[in-house]
Amino acid sequence: MKPETRVGLAIANFDDYSDGSIYSNELLISQLVRDAIIQGGLGRNNPDKPLADIIEPGMTVLLKPNWVLHNNFSGETMDCMVTHPNFITTVLKEVLLCHPRKIIVGDAPIQLCSFDSLVTSEWKKQLQSLAEQVNTQLEIIDFRRTIIKDTEVRDGFVENARSEENYILFDLKTDSLLEPITPNAKFRITNYDPDKLSNTHSSGKHQYLLCREIFETDVVINLPKLKCHKKAGITGALKNLVGINGNKEFLPHHRLGGSFYGGDCYPGGSIVKLLAEFCLDNANRHIGKNKYSKWYNIFSKLLRIETELGGNTELEGSWYGNDTVWRMVLDLNRIFLYGQLDGTMADTPQRKIYSITDAIIAGEREGPLAPAPVKLGMVTFASSSVYAELVHTALMNFDWQKIPLVYNSWGDYIFPLTTNKPEECEIYFQNQSFSLKEITSKFSHPVIPPQGWKNHIEIS
Repeated sequence: MKPETRVGLAIANFDDYSDGSIYSNELLISQLVRDAIIQGGLGRNNPDKPLADIIEPGMTVLLKPNWVLHNNFSGETMDCMVTHPNFITTVLKEVLLCHPRKIIVGDAPIQLCSFDSLVTSEWKKQLQSLAEQVNTQLEIIDFRRTIIKDTEVRDGFVENARSEENYILFDLKTDSLLEPITPNAKFRITNYDPDKLSNTHSSGKHQYLLCREIFETDVVINLPKLKCHKKAGITGALKNLVGINGNKEFLPHHRLGGSFYGGDCYPGGSIVKLLAEFCLDNANRHIGKNKYSKWYNIFSKLLRIETELGGNTELEGSWYGNDTVWRMVLDLNRIFLYGQLDGTMADTPQRKIYSITDAIIAGEREGPLAPAPVKLGMVTFASSSVYAELVHTALMNFDWQKIPLVYNSWGDYIFPLTTNKPEECEIYFQNQSFSLKEITSKFSHPVIPPQGWKNHIEIS
């Protein structure tokens, strides 16, 4: 068995815990995290310090949680929204056992996010105290360069929140997975001036601005929150790397127009939605200016008309036909593996990424920003994001071959994410090996997908 094809799985018994209590049980979280790591193949010689197999004293370690936003638009708990603080604390403790010189915890949330609401001063002090006990430096970083003022789009942006010196510019050029759909493409991203995207992504030019810390650290541990995602189907180990990019104008998420018009914003060719997109584009061109509200109000009225005509208000690639977002996500994962400090790509992988996924309370329905909680009680550990995601789809009772982000991660292209095959995946639970099919039948939990993916990705 190859190490990267192995995924460790730990599962809690929810019958023993009342609602809201599981994340407060530090001992249980610690047991789940450590068990997943050991089931993933680490700690054979030292089960009390399993991460010592990959972290040596004096190293620098980067932890990459999911800190997408400080509130859940569905009105539900944050437990299903972001990597839980107690989960991050538990992993931090496991890392500290290995006596690293420095630990960095960082992410680039969406522009609307209030970082201080997610990473409170009290929690920062707690983490700092833990690190000081073993003489380890701790740094918590907001990787964003652009932040929306006062979390209100109409108020405009704070630009250059971090110096560009802290980032590396990569250009995949024609090697980008976006290149085949670039001619005549009109790339878009939510709450951003569409004209800026054309400066970073056009025929033969596909740029990404990634935080330098990722490439200077010794070990990167990805800490995703497992959720449904309206544009990508699911968000887990692969999608979580979007948070290592500093500016959103480098991240195409969808293309203008419905499928009838050659775009992937929505299925079909609604004229009302096409007009609404035109107004939204103009609103986004005037963020922070008086004209923003004018255009956005017209956009909102058009969506109400669409609803009255029997349609829905889903735009911006929130369906299974989104053929853009998976390409961007896999580009980022390829750069992570092959990227060098000078902004070039090596011929062979330069580093690995380890994932410890928080699926204790996962997110179903309209993630990533409006998920509903679903109790899975699971933690996974993997040394390959591709295999981690393969297992995650099975645990959610989704067909991985119907999710472009997962299916295409096995593609035979330059800078491949893996040279192994899906059928080589082995999942270890309680020291027993299971195939993907066995895991699906024994441990999967039916998760409700986003509206635009319903009746498409579920395993019947």
